[in-house]
Amino acid sequence: MNIISQIIVGFIAIIHLYILWLEMFAWTTRAKKVFKTIPEDQFEKTKVMAANQGLYNGFLAAGLIWSLFISDAIWSENVALFFLICVLVAGIYGAMTASKRILFVQAIPAALGILSLIL
Repeated sequence: MNIISQIIVGFIAIIHLYILWLEMFAWTTRAKKVFKTIPEDQFEKTKVMAANQGLYNGFLAAGLIWSLFISDAIWSENVALFFLICVLVAGIYGAMTASKRILFVQAIPAALGILSLIL
């Protein structure tokens, strides 16, 4: 995997670790400032659901980080590509169903990562 791809993959992994933290550990505090479209009274009620979503974001981050430590170049790129495609699909779905902002936070960075791997 080239250095540009590694930087993009690392950046996307950090984004997903941040989302994990927000959804699993800061849902009723800091997340209120980030997810402004959710009514204030819903944060406590949706805490368990948000933690579950955060866990999935953690799996995406783990897969991306794993790809950076694989010594075989082809295997590393394939693992990164798989997880970037997962992020892209999640980002597109989130943009269509939850917030257009997700397109810019998840989908576009993932698409750039995919392009950096295949070009």
